[in-house]
Amino acid sequence: MVSDSKEKLLIDVGSTYFKVSTAATIEQHLRDFNKDILDDLRSKCGEIISRFEKDDVHICSSANGGLSTLIIGVTNSFSLKYATNIAFNSGINIIDTILYQDIEVYSLPSDLIDVVIIVGGVDTHAELFSEGLYNYLAQLNYSNLVFAGSAQDAAQIEENLENVVVLPNIVDDRLHIVEEHLKDYLTNLYQQDIEGKEDIKHLYDITANQIFSTPYIVNRALPMIAARFSVANPFILLDIGGATTDIHYSKDLVDDNIVTENEYDRLVFKRLGVYKSKQSLILAAQDNEFVYELLMHLKVTENIFEEQSEKATKILMQLAIFLVLCKISHYKKTYINLKLLAINSIVLTGGITKVLTVEEIEMIIAFFYKKILTSDHNPVTILDSNYDIWTLGAMGNQSCQ
Repeated sequence: MVSDSKEKLLIDVGSTYFKVSTAATIEQHLRDFNKDILDDLRSKCGEIISRFEKDDVHICSSANGGLSTLIIGVTNSFSLKYATNIAFNSGINIIDTILYQDIEVYSLPSDLIDVVIIVGGVDTHAELFSEGLYNYLAQLNYSNLVFAGSAQDAAQIEENLENVVVLPNIVDDRLHIVEEHLKDYLTNLYQQDIEGKEDIKHLYDITANQIFSTPYIVNRALPMIAARFSVANPFILLDIGGATTDIHYSKDLVDDNIVTENEYDRLVFKRLGVYKSKQSLILAAQDNEFVYELLMHLKVTENIFEEQSEKATKILMQLAIFLVLCKISHYKKTYINLKLLAINSIVLTGGITKVLTVEEIEMIIAFFYKKILTSDHNPVTILDSNYDIWTLGAMGNQSCQ
């Protein structure tokens, strides 16, 4: 087999579609869930794959949907806030945060938690944790446990908790954030989760390169996006797919800019997908006080949630846009609040590009700005209709291999 070493094959494996990109074309294929991912790829794109050496094949995936995380911290203003920011920007999905002093009144999550993070105190403080923490953790069902708090408490934590990973404190003695250690740990954990999926492992039969998470690859594309689209800064990018909804944003849009390493950050919402996470998206919609009015605006009723139709899929996509904008606005204090009145462009990519038109998207954005932000602000909507923004990040990532 002879391959042009300058040409690369780029593959993105999503929860619903996979995309295959060469220098000449981009193909999108609906996945066959009765087949292994590699078998499915080969049945649909075998001729293309056979043209490339393993060194020239680059793959990213969002099919695993990310990692669920619980954070336990000593203070809201420092340890919890810092750890939450680091986790979000590592592609982690936070299911809850717990203020340690109130730990005894918190309910126990019933689902398996991928990683529990314990943080708190500066290195000059000690004995911040006691039996209450250990009793709570003993009742949890989790896979990974990491401590990134006061160095003076590390020995006690290790003595009382099995298989805990101890990292340097995320808060220094001047109450500044130290992000790199926890961020690297979480990013690597996310990476291991992707590679640990049996279907994903099989993809190493066709690539010699590391398989990255799609949110990571898309985030790397943002500095290059103007080469392909007329995007006016500052902008946000929404990647709405079957398992997750991801937001990528310029850090100019954040007042509380505590992570400074990258020009762009990202949030991954595991429970706002339209196919794999459909039920949780519907529950989130039903919990939002404005959704009933939005459904009326779209000329449908809540009965649409029970339908299995193209129209129902469109409505769910539109609701995903609205809900995720709510989550990053002042309406929801749980997440980072972006300066949405300052943005000039909203770029949309992912599975949504196969479902909605620009007009159908603009209707939702206009409703959000008027209803939630009481504003007539009208950022330009840009639809990545060929779904190729991720290829910019995949090509740019090759220098990091």
